Amino acid sequence: MTEIEPVYGAGTLLLIAAAAVALLLFLIIRLKLHAFVALVLVSLLTAVAAGIPIADVPDALLTGFSGTLGSVALLVGFGVMVGRLLETTGGAQVLADTLIARFGEKHAPLALGVAALIFGFPIFFDAGLVVFLPIIFTVARRFGGGILRYGLPTAGAFAVMHAVVPPHPGPVAAADLMGGNIGFTLLLGVPVAIAAWFLGVHYVARYLSGRYVIDIPTAVFGQLNGGRDQDADGGTGDGGTGAGGAPTATATQAPPGFGTVLFILLLPLVLISLNTVVSTLVTADIVAEDAVWANALTLVGQTPIALLITVLVALAMLSRGRFSMGQATGILDDALGPICSIILITGAGGMFGGVLRASGIGSALTESLSDLGIPILLQAFVIATVLRVAQGSATVALTTTAGLISAQVAAEGLSDIKITLLVFAVAAGATVLSHVNDSGFWLVSRFFGMDVRTTLRTWTVLETTLGLAIFLIAALLWLATDLVTLLVAG
Repeated sequence: MTEIEPVYGAGTLLLIAAAAVALLLFLIIRLKLHAFVALVLVSLLTAVAAGIPIADVPDALLTGFSGTLGSVALLVGFGVMVGRLLETTGGAQVLADTLIARFGEKHAPLALGVAALIFGFPIFFDAGLVVFLPIIFTVARRFGGGILRYGLPTAGAFAVMHAVVPPHPGPVAAADLMGGNIGFTLLLGVPVAIAAWFLGVHYVARYLSGRYVIDIPTAVFGQLNGGRDQDADGGTGDGGTGAGGAPTATATQAPPGFGTVLFILLLPLVLISLNTVVSTLVTADIVAEDAVWANALTLVGQTPIALLITVLVALAMLSRGRFSMGQATGILDDALGPICSIILITGAGGMFGGVLRASGIGSALTESLSDLGIPILLQAFVIATVLRVAQGSATVALTTTAGLISAQVAAEGLSDIKITLLVFAVAAGATVLSHVNDSGFWLVSRFFGMDVRTTLRTWTVLETTLGLAIFLIAALLWLATDLVTLLVAG
């Protein structure tokens, strides 16, 4: 559904959005209403209160819900299947053992974070997180300390790559809208992302995971191994058997080798990277748009297709001597059962964000903020932050903010490096304060077995420190650029 003309002014719309978030938190935390029901109910009430025509309310609800499910459900489903196969056959343990042997037990969170930074270059946040889940849980079970000790650095690594580094859609769109150089954004984005991760994630995650210790059995793969758990929000997870009571397979051979496990994990990343490279070459007119081989690589490199291929390859490589195809059905059913709630809640979070966008709150707020007269770098950060808090989606906040300040960027005649730093400032604002209208918030909450209150105290804090670290680095580089310019001119 397209955005409607705002019925109310920016102040009123902001109050409606704030009241909606407060009501949602009250229903989930105080009344213990199931998060899926609460999100749908508050989305409905918000749509009506914001002045969306009654006849258009169902469309506004379903657009956000289906749009989120379309991008999340297949990724989560296939990703968890791959993870369950690796866990069942001992492949996740092999990978964990190898990583820990290289980095040492003391630096296990650092090892996972570095691996996620590397793998996060071509793969989106949600897809990367579900692929890494079995590794996170395996390492957490082995060394203890709770799942957040290992999960937060990993999730934060995927988040910073998704926010800052092309070919992820947010920074690509922002650089393009502001007339920047995408290649330069990529080259500068990698070191900025790594530095921001160390400052805003690595050390903060160490503190948060020591304060909030989440036991492994409350997480998704723990549920698969241990019956039925109920979290603080009323969600449940089924485990132990697949549909029709199919037993979980037990490996009868030695676990797969490190090379096999690494190949399975790298396969979707390679396929997605090929898609990115080919698409870039087509856009640059280096490769013909109708080339058959290019279209084929583009197809298999689409994230859902790449993960589907990975599931089939994992079944072929891991099943020999370990389980039959009949047992494989039980394994995959075991993987899918507990994530149904995750997928629905994530979709409902997208519904809530979609309603806030359709109401026109984004445009109303950004138009008022753009006239404040503050420096453009800070203005970019503030506008993106308001949009992030108001509607949830980091990508939407990135692209909308870039479009709103693009005319001002063009008028000031900024250099490529300053436009790139503006992209980072926008990405910083689009990262902070992840909360209940962000689908990523619900993915982390459900995968790591946290209730809403704990997720706000951990993931929301981590995303905020990450965003502030990105902005701090961008601001320092902006000042350094001005200093160099003055020295050269002098």
